[in-house]
Amino acid sequence: MALGLLWAPEDADQGPSQRIFYLHVPVALTAYALFGWGAWKALRLLWTGREPYDLESYTAVHVGVIFGLLTLVTGSIWARASWGTWWEWSDRQLVLFLILFLFYSAYFMLRYSLDPGPARARISAVYALMGVVLVPVSFLAVRLAENFVHPGPIVTRTDPQLPGEMLLAFVVCLAGAAALAATLYLNELAGKRLDARLRELREALG
Repeated sequence: MALGLLWAPEDADQGPSQRIFYLHVPVALTAYALFGWGAWKALRLLWTGREPYDLESYTAVHVGVIFGLLTLVTGSIWARASWGTWWEWSDRQLVLFLILFLFYSAYFMLRYSLDPGPARARISAVYALMGVVLVPVSFLAVRLAENFVHPGPIVTRTDPQLPGEMLLAFVVCLAGAAALAATLYLNELAGKRLDARLRELREALG
């Protein structure tokens, strides 16, 4: 973050407000990755029937929703600074990401409305797989948009759209966001596995 906030050159058009880009975009891409990872684990559950994949899928979706919320918050702050409004309904990228976020937020309502067991695991897995369809749609929306309110792609087939210093700061921030997400995912997963083992011990002793 120090690279993005202090070291990277200031954007000629947006000025200092553009520096939130180094937080907003890495967090958004990490949220996409987490939703994709949750869908992959859901597919593994449906394919193999192994119960541990349910917990792994749930944890990925949970951390992904947290990063999705951070994406919406940082995006609104950037929009306010750049466009003078907290939200722009005409921007497809914003609206599609909001739909993606709300869809995965509803995942928890569905999951906890069902009794624990194989049936809940399968239904949750199907729901997580349905939601992942929205990830490439949301990601590609900025490339397909007819307006240019939302920032365009960072890298094209021919050349990067950022100067070298900005691109370096972005890559480092993206790696940092991914490392943070991986740490949160692994810590939460370890805690939930420990809780499950403790419940099994209580039931055995009871």
